[in-house]
Amino acid sequence: MKILQRFTRFLLPAAFVLIVSPCVLADAKTEYESKCSACHGFGIAGAPKPGNTADWQTRMAKGMEVIYSNAINGFTGNTGIMPPKGGFTDLSDDQIKAIVDYMVGGR
Repeated sequence: MKILQRFTRFLLPAAFVLIVSPCVLADAKTEYESKCSACHGFGIAGAPKPGNTADWQTRMAKGMEVIYSNAINGFTGNTGIMPPKGGFTDLSDDQIKAIVDYMVGGR
């Protein structure tokens, strides 16, 4: 019985990740394309473009938590401006993080 409990503790979370992760990425792609690409697709107001290493390099050096925070809470600085959640306050923090992960991953 203990072996089964240990196995399910590992297996269930792993299965969840394998099944849900592609769905989250697909949703992130859809949300990016419908909401974020208007600015990020063209680099408007300093918005980093997905997959553009030069755009993301200095941001990545600060860490993902800073990038997530800036995307969720907004940012104004030398590199540009970003309204909180890009102006789409209907998106959850987790959705914003998934979109950021999608963008940093370069699509």
